[in-house]
Amino acid sequence: MPVIAFANSKGGSGKTTTALLLACHLARSRRVTIIDGDPRQPITSWAGKEGHVPENLTVIGKITEDNVQQIIEDAAVKDPFVIVDLEGTASKLMAYAIGQSDFIVIPCKEQQQDAEAAVQVIRAMQRDFKMMGRSVPFAILFTMTKWIKARASKVIVEQFKTSTIPTFNAEITDRDAFSQIFLRGGTIYDLKGTSNNLEKAVENVEQFTIELIQKIKTEARDAA
Repeated sequence: MPVIAFANSKGGSGKTTTALLLACHLARSRRVTIIDGDPRQPITSWAGKEGHVPENLTVIGKITEDNVQQIIEDAAVKDPFVIVDLEGTASKLMAYAIGQSDFIVIPCKEQQQDAEAAVQVIRAMQRDFKMMGRSVPFAILFTMTKWIKARASKVIVEQFKTSTIPTFNAEITDRDAFSQIFLRGGTIYDLKGTSNNLEKAVENVEQFTIELIQKIKTEARDAA
């Protein structure tokens, strides 16, 4: 079953938020483990709030270089989906987790500093791929996007789209609902009546999830 890692070296990229949105959406119908590899432990903190944690979702924190591989292996045997929220810097922990992954999502805001950080992450991953003797498929996911894009944002997106770097068509838009879950706990599906444009937020997550699963299936088919 797929292990999906989220990686970015720049804080505020939407990495943790997107990983949690995906996990909670998948957990509506499948068992999911989300592994909190961020030293700040934001997902572990979220799970400790008063809000509802989906019954199908297991949160594992306190990840180290010594235990990350075994934790991922055990979770992959138990649950159909394993999601790993990696720490923001290149490290042995990151390399070990990438080695266990089937797909890597690289969240990136439409800003120059974020784009440069995403490219640095890709270079670090490619070094890991050489050491592993195999590549892991990945794609850039634009996050915290605006409905009306600034000219600079359009340029950054176009540069990625016209390069050889894979990108998602789906984006994660900057929405109040996505921020609220870390304040309140629970999921976006618990916010009915408390957040504007909730239906659009749910649709946004669904579009990303569908495209991600399709990418994973395509990569698995091509590798067979």
